[in-house]
Amino acid sequence: MPKQFENAASCWKVILSDAVRNKDLLSVIEKFARENTSPARIVFGTSGWRGEIGTDFTFHNVRVVTSAIIGMLKSGDNAVMEAMGVKDFKEVQTRGVIVGHDNRFLGHDFAMEVIGLLQKEGIGTRYAGEAITPEFSSGIEMVNAACAINLTPSHNPANYAGFKFNPSDGGPAGSEITGKIEEIANAMMDKTVAVAPGKAVDVENIDLTDLYTGYITERKTLDVRKIRDFVLNTDCGICVDNVHGATRGHLQKIIDPNRRIQYLRTGDDYLFGGIAPEPSEKNMAGVEAVLRKSSARLKLGVIMDPDGDRIRYADGSMQIPMNYFGGMALHFLHVHKGINGVVAKSVGTSNFVNAIAEKLGIPVKETKVGFKNFRPYLLRTSPEKAIVAFEESDGISGYNHTLEKDALFGLLLALEMMAVTGKNLGEYLKQLMDEYGYYYPDRSGISVDRSLVGEPLMKKLSVLQDQYKKSTVLDIGGEKRTVKDVITVDGTKMVFDDGSWLMIRPSGTEPKVRFYIEARTEEGKKAVFETAERMTREALGNI
Repeated sequence: MPKQFENAASCWKVILSDAVRNKDLLSVIEKFARENTSPARIVFGTSGWRGEIGTDFTFHNVRVVTSAIIGMLKSGDNAVMEAMGVKDFKEVQTRGVIVGHDNRFLGHDFAMEVIGLLQKEGIGTRYAGEAITPEFSSGIEMVNAACAINLTPSHNPANYAGFKFNPSDGGPAGSEITGKIEEIANAMMDKTVAVAPGKAVDVENIDLTDLYTGYITERKTLDVRKIRDFVLNTDCGICVDNVHGATRGHLQKIIDPNRRIQYLRTGDDYLFGGIAPEPSEKNMAGVEAVLRKSSARLKLGVIMDPDGDRIRYADGSMQIPMNYFGGMALHFLHVHKGINGVVAKSVGTSNFVNAIAEKLGIPVKETKVGFKNFRPYLLRTSPEKAIVAFEESDGISGYNHTLEKDALFGLLLALEMMAVTGKNLGEYLKQLMDEYGYYYPDRSGISVDRSLVGEPLMKKLSVLQDQYKKSTVLDIGGEKRTVKDVITVDGTKMVFDDGSWLMIRPSGTEPKVRFYIEARTEEGKKAVFETAERMTREALGNI
């Protein structure tokens, strides 16, 4: 191991302290990634396994997880095969696996490691190269692959890599699959099993962006021709920030061959300029600067995360988070495009969409946090198909579209929305809020002692469900509010009689309690936050 650093974590700390000055130290990280054989605890969270490159995300551990996936596929477990959507291992070998990565450090090399092991077992492989999460989802369906392995940690900082697995329906792997992978992988880790590398040979390439374009054209939820005409022929200013991610170049291939759109941060940069590459309010500064200089009547700016499954919007006058855009998407797809069905939303998402859905007579399905929980409403065979499915953390999909969240879908939908309504997003939002009401969501949280992580924290917070039942009257900022409904699908959510609400939810992996709140005025948010924190501290014994 390199003498100047005890481990990869200490090296990453120096790199990230000054990404420009210390980028040459990535060669040290590569050495740790190739030579470190320390085991890691494998946990597939809401969106795959993630780990720090060189610390726990190493070539050794990637080989172990890949071997665990192969072991799962060869097990013949009926529940696994049913969740995979395949009959047996032979069918997996025949239909094959799509393998690719975002543009993180060592992405290509990790992918070749995976492909080599799959080929050793006679499994057909297709290499997607640099691609984004929704393209894996649509690509599986377009070529009838058995599954896909996508090496990405989504929006996490540059020191992370990740491992996403999608079964044959293209959606995020469910617990029947991930639980088996974890079981086999962690047993191998405990026994310190060393997996010999497999050499990738005669690798077949696949262009997932071309397949994605065909997919959205076939599905017809989006009008690709109308969107292209809008971009080419309308007085519009559009700016897309790729944040050095794998979304770069994709929109040009789908709708913008003439480069009418301005693109930011498209170059190679494994360190993302030293920022966490997420579609945050702060990271929108570059997009907003471009929009302010534009003289176009219609403006749209977006930022997408590196694997293209999260997006945030701006129109030159305001930012539009997914909490609002999801409601706008429901209204547009139902009223302007005539699509019927339900709306699926995670429980921590704004009730702005609930107000729209109630007046339009559309059922609302609230799920636990995690996009995989939308699967029942996004399947093509579902009796209750989602018009739109979205979560407050910037993920969206829609009718007849992928089971994965999709930033490109969100961007194309926004462009079609502007083309049809002739309005900027902020103007459309104001129109809807004038009609359906104003909502002001936000989130926060507090840290707790590490000894409470997991079951102890859940147990302590469960008393809230007994203490605050329907019809309970609370003082919130000096005003009396009655609990109208209590939702317990993921933590405890209390909806009040004025439409405001708060949700208290323990983190499953960190020593934190998260608050999701919504007030009916901007000024009212503070009082709801204070109420959520007071309830939490009382439940935990006034920490």
